[in-house]
Amino acid sequence: MYVDAFIHHITTLSDYKEQVVHIQHIPPRDAGFGELGKSLHSALQSRLESLGISSLYIHQAQAIDAARSGKNVMIATASASGKTLCYNLAVLETILDDRTSRALYLFPTKALAQDQLRSLNQLACPDIISFGDCATFDGDTPQSERAEIKRKARIVLTNPDMLHLGILPNHKSWSRLFRNLKYVVIDEAHVYRGVFGSHVANIMRRLRRVCAFYGSNPQFICCSATIANTKEHAERLVGLLFEVIDEDGSPHGGKSFIFWNPPFIDEARTRRHSSNSEATLLFTELIRSSIRSLVFTRTRKLTELIYVYTREQLGSSLAGLIKPYRAGYLPEDRRQIERELFNGHLLGVVATTALELGINIGDLEATVLVGYPGSIASTWQQAGRSGRGRGSSLSFLIAQDNPLDQYFMRYPDYFFGKNFENALTNSENLNILKPHLLCAAWEKPLSDGDSSFFGEAFDMAISELEAEGKIRKGDGRWHLSPRIAHPAQEINIRSTSGKNYAVFDASRGYELLETVEASVAFFQIHPGAIYLHQGESYLVEKLDIEQRVAIVTPTDVPYYTQTKELTDIRILKSERERRCSGTKVCLGEVDVSNTVVGFKKKMQFTEEIIGDEPLDLPPLRFVTQALWFDLPKSAEEQIAKAGLDLAGGLHATEHAAIAMLPLFALCDRNDIGGVSTPFHADTGRAQIFIYDAYPGGIGIAEKGFEMIEELWSATLQAIEGCPCQDGCPSCIQSPKCGSNNEPLDKKAALILLQKLLGIK
Repeated sequence: MYVDAFIHHITTLSDYKEQVVHIQHIPPRDAGFGELGKSLHSALQSRLESLGISSLYIHQAQAIDAARSGKNVMIATASASGKTLCYNLAVLETILDDRTSRALYLFPTKALAQDQLRSLNQLACPDIISFGDCATFDGDTPQSERAEIKRKARIVLTNPDMLHLGILPNHKSWSRLFRNLKYVVIDEAHVYRGVFGSHVANIMRRLRRVCAFYGSNPQFICCSATIANTKEHAERLVGLLFEVIDEDGSPHGGKSFIFWNPPFIDEARTRRHSSNSEATLLFTELIRSSIRSLVFTRTRKLTELIYVYTREQLGSSLAGLIKPYRAGYLPEDRRQIERELFNGHLLGVVATTALELGINIGDLEATVLVGYPGSIASTWQQAGRSGRGRGSSLSFLIAQDNPLDQYFMRYPDYFFGKNFENALTNSENLNILKPHLLCAAWEKPLSDGDSSFFGEAFDMAISELEAEGKIRKGDGRWHLSPRIAHPAQEINIRSTSGKNYAVFDASRGYELLETVEASVAFFQIHPGAIYLHQGESYLVEKLDIEQRVAIVTPTDVPYYTQTKELTDIRILKSERERRCSGTKVCLGEVDVSNTVVGFKKKMQFTEEIIGDEPLDLPPLRFVTQALWFDLPKSAEEQIAKAGLDLAGGLHATEHAAIAMLPLFALCDRNDIGGVSTPFHADTGRAQIFIYDAYPGGIGIAEKGFEMIEELWSATLQAIEGCPCQDGCPSCIQSPKCGSNNEPLDKKAALILLQKLLGIK
């Protein structure tokens, strides 16, 4: 079997240094079938039989029966478990019973919508509905086809961006769809979390409001990877009650899941070999062994780096069989890579999470995850991209040198036994709600009754918008101010930062390369940054903040760049307090000021710092939600008595706690920020803050506040379990630290955490 053969091969290479720390053999599982309460429509039954489907899995039968009974349904089962068939059968049966009925399908990406259109046409056309009755409607849809889709399509496949920008603001031209809308399908619902999810939650409320205007009340069917709060998430996302279907009846082949920890490169055991180099080694050997593979990275930059490294290792004969794939590429480039992977023309792809979702890319045999993806749910989602058939498959999780990754390497049973995390959204974040209320007012004047859609924050948001002169009341309703036009165009639903920055290549007559979100522009395209695009390096010559434009030129340098930043935080108000082991913990509103002050130049393979440059960029300032906690006086006294560094202990505890918080909330490390100080002006004492790195907050700090003792305990375990003496990237150092990880004191951090937990 190729899995065992490859594991043997990789462990006999000269570069193998005992990196395999755990192999979890996940056994194959047989199918569990269910029975429908009543038979499917005969046309659907015949079509399924022609496709070789004779029975439905348990969750498929349960979901269809629940939808038939008029319930909103959330289906939460594993990747490749047949969730698509659940909603397609429910929708098509309704269309067969009532030819006027319509359905709206929402996917987080255009690529996934195109892929699902192919599946839908295969199932439905031409026997059940005609070609053209199903259509995608997104930014790539030709203008010449749009009027016909609005008039004729019974099932419209789109994304939240187009629903927000193109469909809801122009609902009059979509009146046939809204008047007859019976189902709204939200696929990959776990993706809609954080800021993006909070925007989408408001778009769902606008959608329901427009449907009510046309006299329809559609059912919702959501599909999701497994998360801890499946029912709560669906209900927060849509604003309605849901029934959860999570008894997975699908079969799957066996999988060998390997935890791969890069070896130490120094005797003090403080530095590990680069995870990027380890990924290059594994990917290179998988391709040489003709094993179809997908490598997942955390960032666009790493996608490009690992592609370049592997291409150089493979040589000309195999280099053409791999490609990088990520957001930012032009649509035609992404579609081409998808086709080549699906058709078997490529042996491997290095990708960001853009390929994590359920696009059909053929049968992959191996996945390599470069760094823990940030959540249990995403880890299984990415690993599940290989072995989608019934054969065996292989997955590698390569640890990065940070506390959370190393925690799982030391305690793999915790990973495989842990429940999934909570997906967090906050539709009533005023920074997000208020712009959507302006959009809703554009669609139809607002009234008091709209609080039933938008929740308890509606009244406060309306008052603030009135005070700002953006809406005015007349005839008992609120209308948009005449000075506001097309409010949807001013909202970037993928972030809270507004318009993107455009990156232009000066060497090609200022040709547009791609776009970068404003929220990360200062970190990725600052002057002097090395920016990677499709494996090529570019030097950022100029950043025009006012015009939101970066000018780059091709370059050939052996280093990449990493920013340094400084953060200041002020308490605006404390909203909740609790005591844990005698320590006061607070949750409240804070004002955060974040300034990118410089950047380091680091060698690509060795990570050696070869330069340090200052930057003069304006601060990014925002109000958000944070938790903060006092430090026991007994801990401060013990640290002083031992001659340890209190500031270093606070700083180390802050770093490690931030790194461990994704254990409890479905978030990324970059969604969280922190500050620690021996004396904070607002409290008059030593303090540690952990805050949501988005204006208004999205619930991460709140989840940490609720589970603070579990967070302290996991943080203590992570630091105690690290074999280093004085602190390293695996426990208390942070690659993003604006003060170059100074001061840090591991021993002081251990005392602080023990005292916080009431350990003598």
